Amino acid sequence: MKKTLLTLTALTLLSGCTTLTRQEEMQLQQLKSQGITLDRPAGNFEAPNSPLLAGLLNILPGVGNLYLATGNGGDISHALYGFGNFLLWPISVVWAAPEGAIDAINLNKRELIYYYKYDPYGKQEAIKRGIRLD
Repeated sequence: MKKTLLTLTALTLLSGCTTLTRQEEMQLQQLKSQGITLDRPAGNFEAPNSPLLAGLLNILPGVGNLYLATGNGGDISHALYGFGNFLLWPISVVWAAPEGAIDAINLNKRELIYYYKYDPYGKQEAIKRGIRLD
């Protein structure tokens, strides 16, 4: 039983955070060079996830991860992370609350890129500023 719990804990800790790819990091740098960040977007972009809410909801077992798995900018893999956090509650609160906030920020960054790359309004704003995200 201890081995199983230790294995589940290790898997949850190693696989729980959403990361950006190298290409996404480069695209964010390109946007930043034009003065576009999550704090100062150009156009109609609104961040879909609240880092504060995701962190607070993860005090409950896996609820913050379910919040990040649904809605605009949702990543369905967070449903699995939420299930793991549920199984390991109450100790999972130690990593789940900060992980939820960090993941919300990373998902918002990904959505910022998608907005300027695929959304008609975002693409128009990117063209106007000479930004090309390929």
